[in-house]
Formats: sequence, structure tokens, C-alpha cells
Amino acid sequence: MKAIVFDRFGGPEVLHEADIEVPQPGPGQVRVRVKAAGLNALDGKIRSGMLEAVYPTQFPSIPGRELAGVVDALGEGVEDVQVGDEVLGWSDTGSYAEYALATIVAPKPAALDWQHAAALPVASETAERVLNLLGVAAGETVLMHGAAGAVGTLAVQLATARGARVIGTAGPGNQEYLASLGATATVYGEGLVERVRALAPDSVDAVFDLAGKGALEDSITLRGGTDRIVTIADFRAQQLGITFSGGSAEASSDRLAALAQDAATGKVVTTVTTYPLDQAATAQQVSDAGHVRGKLVLTVG
Repeated sequence: MKAIVFDRFGGPEVLHEADIEVPQPGPGQVRVRVKAAGLNALDGKIRSGMLEAVYPTQFPSIPGRELAGVVDALGEGVEDVQVGDEVLGWSDTGSYAEYALATIVAPKPAALDWQHAAALPVASETAERVLNLLGVAAGETVLMHGAAGAVGTLAVQLATARGARVIGTAGPGNQEYLASLGATATVYGEGLVERVRALAPDSVDAVFDLAGKGALEDSITLRGGTDRIVTIADFRAQQLGITFSGGSAEASSDRLAALAQDAATGKVVTTVTTYPLDQAATAQQVSDAGHVRGKLVLTVG
């Protein structure tokens, strides 16, 4: 099968196309003929080698943690999925490929296209995990740094659905986009503390950092301490006494199925920019540069 791999750590240029064996599903796994693969900032960090201590890499490695596609083989013990089912979920073997293995998948609604389906698994799980960690509730004000990306797009909507008010930071070009999602938008950078205080005179109740661009100090100032601040992007968190949240320990096929249905009916909005599989290096270069609106997705089949 055709796949995008890297054989050494480095920049996006280390990614290249290769022909490798089609993987065989083990117990509890399904094999998916991939139609679209979600691209995440984490993919570039793993490719660069900066997260080798956390995500050990065996070369050659196929990037990608999420997929949408058609089930074409079942492993032993799989009973709730059938060959031919259209699904979305988390890849066990890397999703930048024509075929991938997965353990946790959910049905893809017919009204949801492949690209928007592939945008959901990681972003939705991450958004819900952090909102739960923060204990976001109705009537509260949440500050989200870097809210225009894939996770932020969903986090804004999920937080407002809980009855919270969201103040979201983004670049000048994404102010209207955040407002369309239901957030009160403001730009990041110098003077952020004063801008947020003007928007929330009674302070913010929680902070969700999705940007990892030095916003934690301002967050501590705005909160008056480190309580109820969570980052998914700033690896200085521990030294600052702030919670860093990573991984997908709470990944749920049932919850993903519900989110997919909401996306299919327009109750939840997703925004995608697509690249063909053979342009994965270009897509990762765009991702590495930051300031992405919504989700980058690779089209495969």
C-alpha cells in the first residue's frame, strides 16, 4: 500500500511516500481503507524528535492519529463493526496511508463527508477532556488561547453549549471566524491582560491554552494563580505549576458518534483545509507554522 513515512527525525522534508505491506488486524482491531486522515500539530512534534521521550518512534514511521474510511477487515473478537461500515476514529498504526488499523471507531453519518469526519476524533476528545478537567459550567467565563484551530473550533462550541462564555484569542484574520462560533474574540500578544480584563471585568473562571506561545504567564496573572489553567501545547507547564493535558485516555466511540451526528446536522461546525496525501509534507509545514484556521486534512482514497 501507499503510505507517507519518515525514516529519521527532522523537518517536513523527511516525509516521503513509500510502498509498504498492508497491516493485518489483531484482536479487537479493524482495518480501515482510509478516505481522509486528520493532521495534528502533534504529528510535526513527533516527526521532529522533540517528543521522543514521550512518544518513542520506530522507523520507518507513519504519522497520523485519526482517520475516516471504510472497514475492510476485522480482527478476532470484533462484533459491533462489520466489513463495509463507514467509520471515523483513532488510528493505531498511522493514518497517512491507504490502510490503517484502529481499535476505537464510530459510525460515520451518511450526511458527513470524509474530510469533516476525519477532523473530529482528536479535536473533539481533546476539547471535551480539557473542558472536563477545567470543570467548565454554565455562567462561567473561559479564556481560550489560540481558539481558531481544530481543537479550539470545537472547544468554543462545546463550552458555549454548556452555557459558558468564551473569550478566544487569535490573529487579526480569525476574529470574525471566532465570533461566528460564538466566542468573544480578541487578538493575542502584548496588552492581552488589559484587553481580557476589559472584556471580563469580574475575571475569567478558567483558561484553556491551545497555543503554547508564552500565554501561560498572562493566564496566571488573569487567574491570580495557577488554579483552573490547563495547556495542551506549552511544555513549560510543570515548571510553572500548571496542568499539562495530553493523550486520549478518555476516547469514546459513543461520544464520537454523537459528535459526528451533531456535525452531520450542522449543530457542531467543523472547518477543514484539505491536501492530497502526496502533499503531506506541505501540510505539515503549514501546521508547523501555526495560525491554522480549523483542521488540516489529507485526502487519501
